[in-house]
Amino acid sequence: MLSGRSKFKRVRHFVALSALAAALAGCAATGTRPEAPKAVRTGVQPLDRLQVAIVPPERDLQAQLMAGDFAIANNDLKTAATAYGNAAMISDDANVAARATELALAIHDQAASVKALDRWAALGAKPLDLAEGRARIALDRGDTAEAERQLNAMIATGDHDAWREFGRTLAMGRDQAQAGQLLERIATPERLPNDSAAWMAMSELGESFGRHEYAQRIGEMAQARFHDGSTLAWAAQQKYRAGDREGAKKLFAKAVAKEPKNTRLRMAYATILAQGGDEKGAAKLLSSGAQDSDTYTMRMTLAARAADKGGLKRLYDEIRRQSDDVQADNAFTLGQLAEILDQKEDALDWYAAVADDDPRAFDASVRSAVILHQQGKDDDAHEVVADLQTTYADRPEALRKAFALDAELYMDAGNYAAAAASYDKALRVKPDDPEILYGRGMAYAEAGKIDLAVADFRKVLEIKPGDIETSNALGYTLADNDRDLGEAQSLIEAARSARPDDPSVADSWGWLKFRQGQLDQAESALRGAWSKRKDADIGVHLAEVLWTRGEHDEARKVLNEVRRIDPKNASLQKTEKKLSP
Repeated sequence: MLSGRSKFKRVRHFVALSALAAALAGCAATGTRPEAPKAVRTGVQPLDRLQVAIVPPERDLQAQLMAGDFAIANNDLKTAATAYGNAAMISDDANVAARATELALAIHDQAASVKALDRWAALGAKPLDLAEGRARIALDRGDTAEAERQLNAMIATGDHDAWREFGRTLAMGRDQAQAGQLLERIATPERLPNDSAAWMAMSELGESFGRHEYAQRIGEMAQARFHDGSTLAWAAQQKYRAGDREGAKKLFAKAVAKEPKNTRLRMAYATILAQGGDEKGAAKLLSSGAQDSDTYTMRMTLAARAADKGGLKRLYDEIRRQSDDVQADNAFTLGQLAEILDQKEDALDWYAAVADDDPRAFDASVRSAVILHQQGKDDDAHEVVADLQTTYADRPEALRKAFALDAELYMDAGNYAAAAASYDKALRVKPDDPEILYGRGMAYAEAGKIDLAVADFRKVLEIKPGDIETSNALGYTLADNDRDLGEAQSLIEAARSARPDDPSVADSWGWLKFRQGQLDQAESALRGAWSKRKDADIGVHLAEVLWTRGEHDEARKVLNEVRRIDPKNASLQKTEKKLSP
């Protein structure tokens, strides 16, 4: 088999020979009759003397650029840096040298960084770019003095982007203590420009470096100097972080008054109000002034949290009165509102109107499938999920979620074999995903495939030791099948210690005690769980314990209540048959 190099050579020869053949054909086309061939005086033919120059790959500019771009696409920055470094040495394009410099700096290869930066300088890099590159190299080396010289040189260029690049350079430094020291030393109030954005950026950078006093001082001085909405809002956030909620609210109120059309400021102020318990005030603030998708979404969230059906209906009608474009931009929110308001058909229409390029398109299809399932249209629901699986076949995380959704719909319908099959598909996309393994374990348990269920639960606990949900599930499964009751007790006890008030854990404990013949403890645990959560399975367990104790009338009362909650519950039907005289 030919090597890549041999193939390359043959292609080169073929191209050269084709060109020569074309030239000879051109001569023939002139109409000049060629002379009769003369006797050959040597055994060497003209084509034998043809020499084709082969460009080594490291000197082939296009090959290096393609290799670099391919490596970047595969997140292989080291290979990309090498390829672009080679390209920079043979290219006269300053942009190639700039890319080579950035890649070398990104992988902290100081020698390659210096070489690429020198090449960029020779091709005409701006003074700001050169000073920035040298500052980053110095920061990488831990040379604080040289880094300070170069950072000062950046500012001295007077370039419009100098302070932004200054902040970016420090933010990329590996030693935050060193970067914080240089920030305070260089970005002083006396040197900062007459630009509120630069002051806030330096204050925020100080916060990220843990230089809280510096950050607060710069923030307060920016507020006093510029007194615009942005600086007031930043000062408010600083007060909020410091625990001064009232001071933060006052400053946010001033910021919004300064810039009433700034929806970002209103959102931030509303968040502070809501976190402080004033959800009505937050909703009122958001409802006034300009609206966008973010304000509509937050208003819906606040109304839903307050169970304000009237507010949700008013918001729904408000958005529906807007232009077609506004409605289209908010189709997902309208779908959510219609769903909350129990207008399922309208919700389906709105979800269908969510554009394919909308970041919420996947969620819109998920909600559509759930609604169709709730309406008993399971074939339609699974068809929606199948479309998701096709649409997102090249996006593993979304594909995993689509298979998991299919499984959950099958689980809710009691089709446990189909659910397990869908979980299998999800695991082929993302092997050993603990969430999917747990779901498949539940499907196996419900289907009576206990060995498979136990194996999946044990696998999850290998991946996530001590996981409470899985410990409880495995403990319950063992207890329900009278297997390894000692292990079941240890697992459920661990879950009880972590979640003493969880009814599902109390149910597992009560059922374990029933299997162990400890009826008093079983009844006590199950009565407590039933009083906290009217769950059909808990009720069935309590009824069986009561029946076993001879309290048949009490058991029938509980079963009647379970029947009202979930008349199709499989455990209910099984227990009623068992307890029937």
